[in-house]
Amino acid sequence: METKARPLFDGPIVRRAVVEALWKLDPRTMLKNPVMFVVEVGAAMTTVIVIDNLISGPTDDLSFNLQIALWLWFTVAFANFAEAMAEGRGKAQADALRKTRTQMMARKLIGRIDGKEEQIPATQLKPGDLVVCEAGDQIPGDGEVVEGVASVDESAITGESAPVIRESGGDRSAVTGGTRVLSDRIVVRITSEQGNTFLDRMIALVEGAQRQKTPNEIALTILLSGLTIIFLLVVVSLRAFVQYSEAEAGQVGETAATIPILIALLVCLIPTTIGGLLSAIGISGMDRMIQRNVLATSGRAVEAAGDVDVLLLDKTGTITLGNRMATSFISADGVGLERLADAAQLSSLADETPEGRSIVVLAKKQFNIRERDMTHLQAEFVPFSAQTRMSGVNFPGANGGPTHQIRKGAADAIQRYVGEQGGRFPDSVHSIVDKIARTGGTPLVVAENDRVLGVIELKDIVKGGIKERFAQLRAMGIRTIMITGDNPLTAAAIAAEAGVDDFMAEATPEDKLKRIRKEQANGHLVAMTGDGTNDAPALAQSDVGVAMNTGTQAAREAGNMVDLDSDPTKLIEVVEIGKQLLMTRGALTTFSVANDVAKYFAILPALFASLYALNSNESGPLADLNIMQLSSPQSAILSAIIFNALVIIALIPLALRGVGYQAMGAAAVLRRNLLIFGLGGLIVPFVGIKLIDVLVSLLGLA
Repeated sequence: METKARPLFDGPIVRRAVVEALWKLDPRTMLKNPVMFVVEVGAAMTTVIVIDNLISGPTDDLSFNLQIALWLWFTVAFANFAEAMAEGRGKAQADALRKTRTQMMARKLIGRIDGKEEQIPATQLKPGDLVVCEAGDQIPGDGEVVEGVASVDESAITGESAPVIRESGGDRSAVTGGTRVLSDRIVVRITSEQGNTFLDRMIALVEGAQRQKTPNEIALTILLSGLTIIFLLVVVSLRAFVQYSEAEAGQVGETAATIPILIALLVCLIPTTIGGLLSAIGISGMDRMIQRNVLATSGRAVEAAGDVDVLLLDKTGTITLGNRMATSFISADGVGLERLADAAQLSSLADETPEGRSIVVLAKKQFNIRERDMTHLQAEFVPFSAQTRMSGVNFPGANGGPTHQIRKGAADAIQRYVGEQGGRFPDSVHSIVDKIARTGGTPLVVAENDRVLGVIELKDIVKGGIKERFAQLRAMGIRTIMITGDNPLTAAAIAAEAGVDDFMAEATPEDKLKRIRKEQANGHLVAMTGDGTNDAPALAQSDVGVAMNTGTQAAREAGNMVDLDSDPTKLIEVVEIGKQLLMTRGALTTFSVANDVAKYFAILPALFASLYALNSNESGPLADLNIMQLSSPQSAILSAIIFNALVIIALIPLALRGVGYQAMGAAAVLRRNLLIFGLGGLIVPFVGIKLIDVLVSLLGLA
C-alpha cells in the first residue's frame, strides 16, 4: 500500500517551516552546514557595515549594501526553509503516529496455568511479561504472540484498513504496540522496553531526530567545504590584487571592490545551491520511503538501496502469486479425462488448501462435475501428512466388498502406494511428471486402488508485469536472483518465465547467507527480503535487508528496513527510491556547479569594467566579458545575488519530490544529467540574471 501523499506545500507544514527556518539561523546549528555558515557570516558582516553606515551617516552605498545584506539573509533563510520543509513532512507523519499512543492499561498474566490477570499501566511492562488481548483491546506493547490466533487492525501503523491475522508459532507472530485486536484472544510476550518500542523508533526516525549523514553525503559535504575554502582564499586575495592593479594603472578607487561586493562575489561563487538543498534531499528520500509504508532505520539504508546491484527475492509471494493452482488434467493411457477429474475432485472435497479448492473448481469447470454429499457416501477422508505425502478418500465397498480408495500426491509417494497395492506405475505417467516439472509446474498423481489414473498439473502463477520489472532492473545494472525451495527443474522453469538472471533451488537459510557473503566478497551490494526468524542472519548480512512487518521480531530487528505492508515485491520500489535519491543529489550538484559559470560573467565584469581603461570615458578590456549587457556594475552584482537566493526556493520542489526516475544504466543517467542539469545549469542563470537585471533597473534599485 502507498499512503496518500501530502501536498508539497501543505499550509501547516509551510507555517511550521517558516518559523523553524528562523530558529535554524542559530550559528551553532548553521555550523553543521559549512557552506551556508559561510553565507551567514558574510550576511552578518554586511549587516554590521550597513549599521555602521547608518551610525556614521548615510552614504551613496547604503541602499545597495542594505539590499545585499537582505538577500544574503534570504539565501540562508531559504536554505533553512528547504530543510525545515523536508523535516516538517516527517514531523506531520510523526504527529499522526503519536495519536495511536494513549495511556492504556495492560492485562498482565500472572500465571499461565490458573490464568490470573492484573491490570497495570502499559508503561510498567517489561520484556518477558505476558499480556492478554481480546477483541476490542489495544495491544499495549511490541511483542510476539505465544498463544492463540486473532485478527488485528494495524491501520494506525500501516494505513491499511484490512485486518491481518496474527498467530503463535509461525512467521506471523509479531505484533506492534498501539494496534487493536478485532477478534478472538491472544497471549503476547512483550519484547521491547517502554520508550524503545517499534512505534517510538518510528516516530524518532520520521522526525529526523536520528537521521545521520550518509557516507556519500559526508563526502559531498567535505568537497563543498573544500570548494568554499578555495573561493574564500581567492576572494580574500582579490582585494590585494585590486589594490595593486589600481596602483599600477593609476586608477586608485576606480574599482568597486568593497567588502559587501566581495562578500556577494564569494556567496555567488561557492556552491550555495546544493549546499542549501543537500540536507533536504536526504530527508525527503526517507519521506518517500515512508509514503510507501517502508520504514528505513537510517538515511544510510536508503542510500545503500540506491547502490544495490544484486537483488535476492523469494519466489513464493514475490515473483509468483504464492498459491499453486490446478490448470489441467492429463490422463494415463486407457483412462478417460472425466474419470480422472471425478476421482481428483473426490479426493479434494475435504482439502481446504488453495490447491485442493482449485482442483474442485477445475473439475466443475471442465466437466461440470458437481460436489457430492460425502456423508451419504460414507466417505472417510485421509488427510495429507509429511510422512505419506498423499491425501485422499476411502469409500466402503459395495455389498461388503473391499474398501474403494482414491489417493493423490507426489509421484514417488503414489508409485510406492500403487506398488503396495500390487499395481504398476506406467512409464507414460513418469514422462508426464517429468515434463510438468521441467516447465515449472507441480505434478500431483491420482490413483484409484491399484491403478494410476493420471496427473493433475499445478502451477505457481508468475505475477503479471514482473518480467518487465526485472528487465528494468537489468537495464539499471541490477542482477536478480530468485530463491526457492523447489527442485532445480521447477526453479529453472519459473526463473525463465519470470526473467530473473539466476536462481537458487532447494535453498536453505544457510545457503542464503552463504550466497550473500559470496556476492559481497565479489564487490556487490546485496538486498533481500525476509519475514522469519530463519531469515534474520541473511537480513543482517545483506546491505539492504527489508523485513516484513508481519514477520517475527528477530527478522524486524535484523533488517535495516521494515515494510509495514509486508509486500515482498516492495523491494523493487525500495531500490528505485534509493536510485532516485542518488540521482537527485547528483543532478542538483551538477546544476549548482554549472550555474556558477554565469555569475563569473555577471560580477567580474562589474568589478573590473573600468580597470585599465585608456581614459575615463571608456571601459576597460575586461568589460568585454559583460556578454549579458547588464545595466550597471551595481545592478549586475545585485541581480546575481538575487538569482542565487531565488534559485534555492525554485529547486525546493525538485529536492522534495526527487528527480523523475527512469530505469537506465549509470552511463545513460550521467549523460541525461549532464544534458538537462549541466547544460540547463549553464543556460538558466544567464536568462535569470538578465531578467532580474532588467527588473532591478526598471525599479531603480541599482
